[in-house]
Amino acid sequence: MAGTSDGPLRTAVIIGSTRDGRFGPVVTDWITGHIAEREDMTADVIDLVATPLPTVFPAFGQPPSAEVVVQLGEVSPRLAAADAFVIVTPEYNHSFPAALKNAIDWHNEQWHAKPVGFVSYGGLSGGLRAVEQLRVVLAELHAVTIRNTVSFHNYGEVFGGDGKPADPGCDVAAKAMLDQLTWWGHALRDAKAGRPYAV
Repeated sequence: MAGTSDGPLRTAVIIGSTRDGRFGPVVTDWITGHIAEREDMTADVIDLVATPLPTVFPAFGQPPSAEVVVQLGEVSPRLAAADAFVIVTPEYNHSFPAALKNAIDWHNEQWHAKPVGFVSYGGLSGGLRAVEQLRVVLAELHAVTIRNTVSFHNYGEVFGGDGKPADPGCDVAAKAMLDQLTWWGHALRDAKAGRPYAV
């Protein structure tokens, strides 16, 4: 069920990495800390390790098995309830993780006419190539991707032992991205409240 046209934006924050020893939760804690400081949005963290989805899809036109329905039940309603998304992703081989693509592919209307912001991390590229590919995928699902991103280049050198980046410019970038996400979130939520989105 989509969010109402009033109140804070319900924002699903998706941790895209499922690798052992991943850095994603650190980055996620940081960005959700920024969301917690705002009155115009709330965060629901969806961790693809805690909510794994199957990788075998049913044949076209066939319903998923009862077991798959249970697995989807841990994720699908939360994506449907979200007014906006923040995807936290590393870069694997110039792209984004397979588990994240799998989670995206299991869903369709849950993404329709909703804004998506990105927080990426990696080596020299800061995960930006993963974000560029995600934009193409999400456009096919009628989502609206936010122009501003937050990217951490050589992330291991950026974050301190307290789980926060030392550069205050990172906080400025997070605010700019979340401000844009909020603007689009309200605009799209209000539009859908007055007229259902047509596919």
